[in-house]
Amino acid sequence: MEINKADQWQFLQNYTPARIARGRVGHSLPTTELLKFQADHAQARDAVYSDLKVAELFQSFLLHFNLEVLRLQSEVKSRSQYLQRPDLGRTINQASRKILLEEDASESDICFVIADGLSATAVNEHAFPFLNHLIPKLQTENWEIAPICIVEQGRVAIADEIGFLLKASIVIILIGERPGLTSPDSMGAYITYQPQLGLTDESRNCVSNIRPEGLNYELASEKIFYLLNEIKVKKISGVQLKDEMAEKQLL
Repeated sequence: MEINKADQWQFLQNYTPARIARGRVGHSLPTTELLKFQADHAQARDAVYSDLKVAELFQSFLLHFNLEVLRLQSEVKSRSQYLQRPDLGRTINQASRKILLEEDASESDICFVIADGLSATAVNEHAFPFLNHLIPKLQTENWEIAPICIVEQGRVAIADEIGFLLKASIVIILIGERPGLTSPDSMGAYITYQPQLGLTDESRNCVSNIRPEGLNYELASEKIFYLLNEIKVKKISGVQLKDEMAEKQLL
């Protein structure tokens, strides 16, 4: 018979969704908690292997934002290869490069890249509602927006090449983050000034955990709108750019 010994730290569950103070039976978790762990782990694995709903995203962006939408692909051929060869997910394939070159783009202020990353689930659920908060802010301020690019099997750095070929001053990629046991649908945004091949992570600003249970769409759009304006004025991004949003709001 299972005897569940209450955990004295159980009250902490009121403050965090983290797996903490779940009780114990001897030296193990109670069966109920073990089953919940296995279910959450399975959900996280499913998110890694989820598919980007390209057609739905394409139609949503095209109809609501009145912007051109391009469908692109990295050099990855399969999901297993994506997980084993991160380098191939950082560059677009020849067919996609041809699409961008034939676009013959004029200079723009910003380019949005949408990629599956490690959780297409996150992008499927959150990319459109988030952009529905951010893009109208930019359009009101007369930002020149390049075609929105939807990329399958993409990593963060793939946005650098895309932004460069579309002649965008700033590129922002929305991508599924590594799933956690309580957050299989966390979306991140990485922002880079003057994108080009060869840039590394210190060149980017990151806003992570964009989802209703984390940083909600409205707060995330306000934060990113602030960062974009700072980048546009100061012409820097990454570790060189200090986030002073909270200090300015107090003035």
